[in-house]
Amino acid sequence: MKMPGRVFLVGAGPGDPDLLTIKAHRLIAQANVIVYDRLVSAEILGLASRTSRMIAVGKEPKKHTVPQEQINEILICEARAGQMTVRLKGGDPFIFGRGSEEALALRAEGIPCEVVPGITAAQGCAANTGVPLTHRGLATSVRYITGHCKQDQALCFDWQGLADPETTLVVYMGVANIEEIAGRLISAGRLPATPVLAINNGTTRKERRIVADLHEIADATRRADFAGPVLFIIGEVVLLYAQSEICPVVQAALLMEAAE
Repeated sequence: MKMPGRVFLVGAGPGDPDLLTIKAHRLIAQANVIVYDRLVSAEILGLASRTSRMIAVGKEPKKHTVPQEQINEILICEARAGQMTVRLKGGDPFIFGRGSEEALALRAEGIPCEVVPGITAAQGCAANTGVPLTHRGLATSVRYITGHCKQDQALCFDWQGLADPETTLVVYMGVANIEEIAGRLISAGRLPATPVLAINNGTTRKERRIVADLHEIADATRRADFAGPVLFIIGEVVLLYAQSEICPVVQAALLMEAAE
């Protein structure tokens, strides 16, 4: 009986190939098969061997061309065929990456599976913009939420807890619902003037940023007309953006003027 291959759930980080872990880089180069998401950058995919078989399974908002169950089956089939398979995901596999669902499916079939962590979008974008996610006197905790729920169900969060003024809130995949998210936070007590940093295509050459107050962020995001993934950092730590050496001079104002 042929021994099954091994599956590695690998975090590709936020986009910049220099932010890959050494282990992730090595596995990408060694893999027989790479099953990759839409947001994995072309530069990272370019690290794969020329002999690697590349399988795209990326999802877009409201357009899941390859359902999760089918992705699970692809991983199982490749492993049973004896292939060393890398499941490559943007950010970290266990932060809104459905890596845990895939790990459970593989382990249920007795297939060896290893998780290789990656730098999250929140960490990568924060570092790249010079905005800390926590800072003494401004934020004593940080919370990550997804801006859309499974099968486009209604958002259901602890809005009161998320409105804590000493918490930095990071919203993934939130463009479509940022108006509702901002409104719910304000209704729960978060100040309308709370600063928000929106980062588009973070850590890549296409990165763009805008800063706006919470009550204005939805309109500002629409005017910016972003293409690609957007991450929102909400909280008083965004006040430090203007003081950062990484902050381009009046970049946010220029972007908003250009979009108008």
